[in-house]
Amino acid sequence: MPKPAKPDIKITSDNKCGFCTGSKCCTYFTQQVETPRSKYDFEHLLWQISHENTNVYKDEDGWYLMINSKCTHLKKDGRCKIYDVRPEICRVYENDYCEYDEPAEKGFKLFFADYKALHKYCKKRFKKWAR
Repeated sequence: MPKPAKPDIKITSDNKCGFCTGSKCCTYFTQQVETPRSKYDFEHLLWQISHENTNVYKDEDGWYLMINSKCTHLKKDGRCKIYDVRPEICRVYENDYCEYDEPAEKGFKLFFADYKALHKYCKKRFKKWAR
């Protein structure tokens, strides 16, 4: 949940991170995967989601693995320990519209929290799913 900004402070992409609590963008990463079409593809996703802290979702851009794992460089106060030498991907991250503005899950068309949820979807999608 965002910290309330003082009424006289305009939140911009330059100062937004300072108002964010929980540093949500630094507590997970996503990896786009090929759109699953076959039973084999879904078996592979079932294997992936069987690993701890892994979810699967689909949004308007495609299918993704979400790995919930906090960055090891995150301080307790939510700031970055290696800010001045952080990786390039962190440097170019744009927060114009991020979890501070709205939860990412609001854009999910499908979300699978665990093996059980994805397996249920597979059985529904493939009428001849054996298990």
